[in-house]
Amino acid sequence: MSRAIADYALLGDGYSACLVSRDGRIDWFCVPRFDSQACFAALLGDDDNGYFALGPSVQGGTAHTERSYRPGTMVLETEHRTPQGRARVIDFMPRDTRYADIVRVVDGLEGRVPFELVCAPRFDYGKTIPWLRRNGRGAQFLAGDESLQLDSTVNITAEHDGVARARFTVGAGEQQAFSLSWHASHEPCPPRWDAAEQLAHTTDSWRAWLDKSSYRGEYRSAVERSLLTLKTLIYQPTGGIIAAPTMSLPERVGGSRNWDYRFCWLRDATFTLYALLNAGYVAEATAWRDWLLRAVAGRGEQVQPLYRVDGSRLIFEHDLGWLSGYAASRPVREGNAAFAQAQHDIFGEVMDAMFVGRRHGMPFDEDAWRLQCALLEHLERSWGQPDAGIWEMRQRPQHFVHSKVMAWVAFDRAVKSVERFHLEGPVGRWRAARDAIHSEVLKHGVDRDGGYLTQSYGSPQVDAALLLVPIVGFLPIDDPRVQRTIEAVLPALVRDGLVYRYDTRGGVDGLAPGEGAFLPCSFWLTDCLSLSARHDEARRRFEALLELRNDVGLLAEEYHPDVGLIGNFPQAYSHVALVNSALLLQSHTGASGDRARQ
Repeated sequence: MSRAIADYALLGDGYSACLVSRDGRIDWFCVPRFDSQACFAALLGDDDNGYFALGPSVQGGTAHTERSYRPGTMVLETEHRTPQGRARVIDFMPRDTRYADIVRVVDGLEGRVPFELVCAPRFDYGKTIPWLRRNGRGAQFLAGDESLQLDSTVNITAEHDGVARARFTVGAGEQQAFSLSWHASHEPCPPRWDAAEQLAHTTDSWRAWLDKSSYRGEYRSAVERSLLTLKTLIYQPTGGIIAAPTMSLPERVGGSRNWDYRFCWLRDATFTLYALLNAGYVAEATAWRDWLLRAVAGRGEQVQPLYRVDGSRLIFEHDLGWLSGYAASRPVREGNAAFAQAQHDIFGEVMDAMFVGRRHGMPFDEDAWRLQCALLEHLERSWGQPDAGIWEMRQRPQHFVHSKVMAWVAFDRAVKSVERFHLEGPVGRWRAARDAIHSEVLKHGVDRDGGYLTQSYGSPQVDAALLLVPIVGFLPIDDPRVQRTIEAVLPALVRDGLVYRYDTRGGVDGLAPGEGAFLPCSFWLTDCLSLSARHDEARRRFEALLELRNDVGLLAEEYHPDVGLIGNFPQAYSHVALVNSALLLQSHTGASGDRARQ
């Protein structure tokens, strides 16, 4: 039976990430990087698809478990209280190494607590059972070009089905340590780490990074946890920012809306930059800008909505038929066909992010401006065409209002870049395109009877993405059409205080209906209320959203009242929205207010 998504915590090292449950099971781990194949895939299947468990062997009772991240870090501490005593497990992935390592340390606190470790990797997303051999350090798992080395301070037994097991007891003041390291099978095993040294270095490294944050508001704990989560989702070698470290966690249990999010979306990454820039992290923004230049290089019409972490382009989607899916939610998809879609809003997001980056002191790069001009040249020819939109609709393309609004943002920020930073470009043409888009949206994208903005031209439906209209400055917050749009979203898309993206029953996306509330949209509503000077209501909604985080402060993509957090986890988009809403509530300016004033 699948564990609740909220039961998991995140570990990461800037190369890859894993999910560890409250009871000490690592059920998801992709190596050697975020978008590689998983060697622990029980999250999307069962034990036969690979897991790594470490926990007390409770005798004569049950264990009471409490966990938290070590303050200012991504080091997870889980305390187990059993009838035999008390012990703590410290889980982390060491920073600043080129190996994908998981380190697990068991500290005895009281009494004598029996423990069991089971390491059962299955390469190729849970399909391939490795060859297991013991060595002087513990055990080694081999399959094709991949290998995992399990180092242990206790005796490891090797079982015939590729499972390594250890049973041991820790008393007060005693410690046992384990580390699991990936390496290519034709290369020598990575060096054996000293667990105490790695723990101290990793703790210091995380805290040194967090000390750079400029946020000191009343929601500091939630904001800092979100910033740490976002940093964990940045691929260190390139600066690419992934949407989530998981794939095919469903938007509805038993449903088919199961997507692979282990890639770098231009749209998601630019929202992430707003959070990082406004919290003082210019270096991360600059690294992403450089990743973008490498990834997008080429002709404007070749720009994709998403890329792999190294900037490569091909992300073909297919079904991993041997996996049963999280809570029997199938298909289990690897890859994402949205890479080949036309999504016009990404041009606005990229242009806006570059503009804000320059305002925050991001170093000027001539190639970056040349790239922006090339993107705009393509957008001048394409903005009038239908597209798949922000929600990546898999039905026929349409004239989505949000896409048009973001095309307007692209030209608007280009004009302002020339005016403010004295850059060169065909500003007259850009002004004309900006004005033409604005006029067309107000002519075709406003419901004639209700006076509110619609999801697409000619449709009476609303879309939560329209909450971004005042945030990006297309119309001011006090414009009657904006206020009527907010009032139209409330009854149509808000249930139990949470915002759903759009009405999935209409067939607009070509999929079976049903999904959870989309958490970023819920934060966008908070922003609109705050910009409307409805501060008390905005604050109540924001604090209610904070209550949806799991016990270690993480958010998924969506939330459903019946099951809790749902969808890929943790989701960068949700944590970005949290940070930006907190900034806006704190100062009534922040990232969202900053965009609106532009």
